[in-house]
Amino acid sequence: STQSTGELEDCVTYQHVKILESAGIGSGDVKKLVEAGYNTVESVAYAPKKALLSIKGISEAKADKILTEAMKRCAMGFTTATELHRTRSEIIMLTTGSKELDKLLGGGIETGSITEMFGEFRTGKTQLCHTLAVTCQLPTDMGGGEGKCLYIDTEGTFRPERLLAVAERYGLDGAAVLDNVACARAFNSDHQTQLLLQASSMMTESRYALLIVDSAMALYRTDFSGRGELSARQMHLARFLRMLLRLADEFGVAVVITNQVVAQVDGASAMFSADPKKPIGGNIMAHASTTRLYLRKGRGENRICKIYDSPCLPESEAVFSIGTDGIGDTKD
Repeated sequence: STQSTGELEDCVTYQHVKILESAGIGSGDVKKLVEAGYNTVESVAYAPKKALLSIKGISEAKADKILTEAMKRCAMGFTTATELHRTRSEIIMLTTGSKELDKLLGGGIETGSITEMFGEFRTGKTQLCHTLAVTCQLPTDMGGGEGKCLYIDTEGTFRPERLLAVAERYGLDGAAVLDNVACARAFNSDHQTQLLLQASSMMTESRYALLIVDSAMALYRTDFSGRGELSARQMHLARFLRMLLRLADEFGVAVVITNQVVAQVDGASAMFSADPKKPIGGNIMAHASTTRLYLRKGRGENRICKIYDSPCLPESEAVFSIGTDGIGDTKD
């Protein structure tokens, strides 16, 4: 078992914040950092100074010292493109269950970045999330991430029986698969952000490969209404997405969020664009997600996935289907 723990150590990308105690930061201060949601040295180093100052009991001098010590322990400077190319070639991809869709995505859902899926109702967003919650537990040679899954559900659409059906298809033990998925129901937008703090402490305790937020925007749509609250909503959303990105950077998990669409009802765009639907959340949402996938309905059980925005994938489409055992390739 020593060998397997050794392997686990190798794939751990973060250092626990307790390491700072050896650098002369008092254990009381470290405890305050943990309570504020900073569980790793990286999260402290990535935080702006004013975020640390807002923690009760951390003075300016302490904040400076903590930041200096944290930055010493993290690589935060420049690296050559060669080095980056090497690390990118080792990135784990999670299979979606459909070979066509994996091919479109260049291997699957990328870990360490945010993938956003948006589309109307019944375009397969939640089904794709359920399939990924199982495939992320597969061994890496089968297209998995050998880790657990965290599922934040805002619309009450999480169904464990769907996971069991997908597990059966991959020959996995159903009970073990369900044990490896931690699900939380978010009830409002503040709670949704609060859950991410819990998520980061859970990620320091065991290896997670995937974090799903099934409908990142649903609660924002109802908690904030009208133009008067728009800027407050967008700032709150920006903080939430920034925390998601931090989790992806720190722990190397794949972050998958689903999003809803809005119909553009102004005359001009409706006339000239074939499909007058666009994702909600505005520019803040658009800039936060690394890859954006647009799902729409095809014939019968078929769904079409289009790459809407990606730093390296071409804009093309793939057809997949939704079956009783999750996402797969089209039958015909």
